[in-house]
Parts: sequence; C-alpha cells; structure tokens
Amino acid sequence: MITRRNFIKKSSLGLGLFALPASVKFIYAEEYISKRPAISQRKFTSEAVEKTIKTIKKSIADEELAWMFENCFPNTLDTTVKFYLKDNKPYTYVITGDIDAMWLRDSSAQVYPYLGLANEDKELKSLLKGVINKQVECVLLDPYANAFFDDKAKISEWKDDSTQMKPGIHERKWEIDSLCYVMRLSYNYWKTTGDDSVFDADWKKAMFLILQTFKEQQRKDSKGPYRFQRSNGNPLDTQFAGGYGNPTKKIGLIHSMFRPSDDATFYPFLISSNMFAVVSLRETAEIFSKIFRDEKSSEQFKNLAEEVNEAIQKYAILNHPEAGKIYALEIDGFGNALFMDDANVPNLLSIPYLGYRSNEDEIYKNTRKFSLSKANPWFSEGKFAKGIGGPHIGEHKIWPLGLIMQALTTDNDEEIISCLKMLKATHAGTGFIHESFDVDNPKDFTRSWFAWANTLFGELIVHLYKTKPEILKRTF
Repeated sequence: MITRRNFIKKSSLGLGLFALPASVKFIYAEEYISKRPAISQRKFTSEAVEKTIKTIKKSIADEELAWMFENCFPNTLDTTVKFYLKDNKPYTYVITGDIDAMWLRDSSAQVYPYLGLANEDKELKSLLKGVINKQVECVLLDPYANAFFDDKAKISEWKDDSTQMKPGIHERKWEIDSLCYVMRLSYNYWKTTGDDSVFDADWKKAMFLILQTFKEQQRKDSKGPYRFQRSNGNPLDTQFAGGYGNPTKKIGLIHSMFRPSDDATFYPFLISSNMFAVVSLRETAEIFSKIFRDEKSSEQFKNLAEEVNEAIQKYAILNHPEAGKIYALEIDGFGNALFMDDANVPNLLSIPYLGYRSNEDEIYKNTRKFSLSKANPWFSEGKFAKGIGGPHIGEHKIWPLGLIMQALTTDNDEEIISCLKMLKATHAGTGFIHESFDVDNPKDFTRSWFAWANTLFGELIVHLYKTKPEILKRTF
C-alpha cells in the first residue's frame, strides 16, 4: 500500500528526479543550419531581438541548444505577426502558427518574452502595444471567446457550435485564462516600459467587461449568459448539462468551461485559472489606482481577487492519499475534486510562474511533487523523456510546455539541466519545440509549427542567461 511517506520516496521524484531514462540518445544531425525563414520572408524583424540572439547564442556552449534557441526565440516575430495601423493606432494580429487564428492566451505568451527588449526598439514596442490593442478589440467583441480572426468575413469551422457566435470569432470556448493573459500582458508592458498610453478608453472599457464577466461566472444569482456545446463527437470539446457544465456550489470561485488546453473542464472551478485571476485582478487594480487615480474601481478588482483567493485557500487545498495536502486542479464546491495536472499553462506546476505563490510554499511543493510523479494520471515516462501531458492529445505524450515550465519554476540546477536534456533530445531533428511527442518516439509529434512552445523555450533560455548563466556554459 502506498502512503504519503513512501509516495515521495517511491515516486519518480524520490528516485532520482533529475535522471534521464538510460536509453536516451541524442541521435539527430550535428549540422546546425538555421531553420529561420529568409530575411525577406520574415513577418517582423527587431534589431533588439536579433542582437539578443547573437549575444545569448555566444554564451551557450552546447551547439545544438544554441541552434534551437536561434530557431525558436524569434519564431513568433518571424512567422506569426501582422502589424498595421488603424485610425493611427497600432494593431498586431498574432496567429498560433499552423492555425490561422489569434488566441488571447497564445498571443500574450508568444510576445511576452520580448517585453524586456521593448525600450531598446521602438518598432518592437509599437508591435507589443499593437498586440494589447488587438486583444482589447477582441475582448470588446466577445469576452467569452478564446480565439479570433482579423478578417470578420472569415467563416469559422466552428460556426455551428451551440453558443452565440459572432463575425470575427474563430472559437467561443470560455476560459478564464484567456482574459487573464490579456491583463497580464497589459500590466507587464506598463511595468517594463513605463508607457501608460496603452490604457486608453477602449482598454478601460475592456477591463470593466472582464470584471463583469468574472462576476457573471461566479454564478451567484443565475447561470449567466454563456453556454456551449459542440456536436463533433469529442467529449473534450463540449460541455455537460445543456452547455453550462456540471453543477457547483456557489463559493465565490469563477466557473471556467474550458482549460487552457481548450479541453472541457470536468468540475467547473478550475483552480490554476482562478489563481491566475487573483494575480491579474490585483495587477489591474494597481493600474486603476496608479494610472487612473480611481480608487473606487481599483477596489472592485481588488475585492474580487480577495474573494476568489479566500475560496481557493478554503476549498481547493485537499488531502491526496499519496501526496498529502495539495491543490486540486478542479473542484465543484460540494467536496468533489479532480486530482491531476495538465501541461498547458496555467497549470498547477506554473503557480510560481504566475506569481500566485513562491516555489518555496509548502502546499505548492507538495503539489509540484504530485504533478511530476506517477500519482498524476497525465505524467508519462519513456525512453526519451518524462513529464506532464494531458487528455488533449492522450496518454504516453509529453508536452514540452510542461518541461519548459518545470525548468522555469525551480532553482535546482540539476533539474533544469535534466529538462534541457529532454528538450534537446526530443525536437526530432527539427530544431523547434512541438505541441507534444511520444515518450518512446519523439518523431511522433503533434504540430510542427507551434509558436507558443517555441517562444516559451526562448523565454527559458533568456531566463537562464540572466539568472543561471553557468548552466548554459555546459554541454549536454
């Protein structure tokens, strides 16, 4: 019988967390020719980004890892952005890669690593401001949608979903994190650049609409205006109970019908996304206080953040039979919970990355051990890697997003090196990061062009360059 004591001892974490499977081999070609598009074919070029690539690449001793960084870090700018002016206002449409639509989540994450370079490059700064303006336009069109088109005449393949589709919407899956990512990008753009000009009347209106949407989805008085069902036969693509999801006890948490993987939630209180909401609401409250000098509005954002946080701490910390006290991924308020972690961000592993809790927090440490062990149903281990996947792709598949986030949320050098080795061993000779790969066959991967994963990998390398440069001086 497994107890909590021998859970840590016997789990893959307790038995050498940082050891790669013995059969891992680095089998790919050693001629590292750039996989970037020709300069004339790149969607956007930033002098600051190009300078950063050259500087950091020189500091990476491992030639293959340096090659991957050069390919991945600029991938969003090289291949996915469309910048334009409308009424003398910058707009930037950002596709995910192989899907020609702009996800609020992905577009934020794809450009986030470039924020630190904005003050060095006026054109890059305008592009980033354009992303925020485009996201605001999307939120004002429909705060419940997760993905949008730049061309409102384009017809979505999901036009027949049972929900309120509008022109310009690619998909209308309600995900808390979509709106949180919009708030996160706005806040960190301001904190990094000092530029508050992005906070115009439209931005302010969008933030109040986000606040309204979060409150609607607390569902204290009614089920709210949103429902969603899809008839394609995939249970992960639709919702229970007429499109409103499983019943809940109204405890102050925000309902999310879908996860950041775009999979349906089982229990509607998705805890990692509610955590993200707490952080984002607090950050937006700071903007209203410091930029608008509007303490009344600031308090509204702050009060909702505190209400959600109190509910997380009261209802989402549960006793797992093997891991002890951890955060559940989903709950319903009645005492039912889903114990798992999914590689898509926000997930439980990403709690410190989101800024909700430190990686030294005891509940987080327990949760992390659970997430990165076989106690997590979506943790897989094979010949080439071990890490978190998710139901979106299925068993025996690891998402590199999970490996990257694992490295971003630890201070342990050996754990970071282990993650880098696995990322290096599983790009299948392409030089890019994929959506997922089979643990025993990295050549069996999904999505050859997935800019979120590519840019997040770049973010990891930049992070290590700044915080642990000695790691990049090693070869793997």
